[in-house]
Amino acid sequence: GTIDKYMGDAIMAFWNAPVEMADHAAQACHAALEMQQAVKDLNAKLKAEAESVELPEGQNRRRYVPIQVGVGLNTDDCCVGNMGSDQRFDYSALGDGVNLGSRLEGQSKTYGVDIVLGENTAELVKEEFAIIELDLLQVKGKTEPVRIFALLGDKKMRESAEFQQLEQLIDRILSKYRNQEWNKSLELLNKLKNNEKDLQSFAKLLISRIVAFQQQSPPVDWDGVAIATSK
Repeated sequence: GTIDKYMGDAIMAFWNAPVEMADHAAQACHAALEMQQAVKDLNAKLKAEAESVELPEGQNRRRYVPIQVGVGLNTDDCCVGNMGSDQRFDYSALGDGVNLGSRLEGQSKTYGVDIVLGENTAELVKEEFAIIELDLLQVKGKTEPVRIFALLGDKKMRESAEFQQLEQLIDRILSKYRNQEWNKSLELLNKLKNNEKDLQSFAKLLISRIVAFQQQSPPVDWDGVAIATSK
């Protein structure tokens, strides 16, 4: 991949330029998964360091604060090249697809997952990675909704019986939710919340929506689309 820029605590990178690669979406997914593993390794090291420090009696132990990193991946046609003027220019990527990738990263917090994929990326890598659908979402700055997905693991995970059961459960949840079968949706979501700790935030999010819909029904023309209120 090509690191485009650092923005505070964020990194923007892209694949398939300046050198073309046929498997650019898969390469991006591998990079995202390796980043998350590196964060887990770092957190384990930081926790061990915090717990190993010997302090004088009466002093509090150093607080361990884990680092969390969200990743958004999107695949689209973009304008890539040297951009700017004689005074300043950068090799960068511009386009609606770039903006959507940034919005997807922001949704990692909302859905409580580490890596969020856009629909185009998910379609390209669905046979190689363990991915699940999260929602039909209208992100800020766009008028059309997009299907968003969570990248959970590699091909080994995808081929596991445990993941295939999880994938089927998620598909059933989303089907019941979009058909407004609220009680059945809640039953399945509570099962997910109790059995899958990595998806507890996602389950709680949908449960809160359903509770609100039970109190006030959605519009007649509701099509299951959620409206993002944050970037």
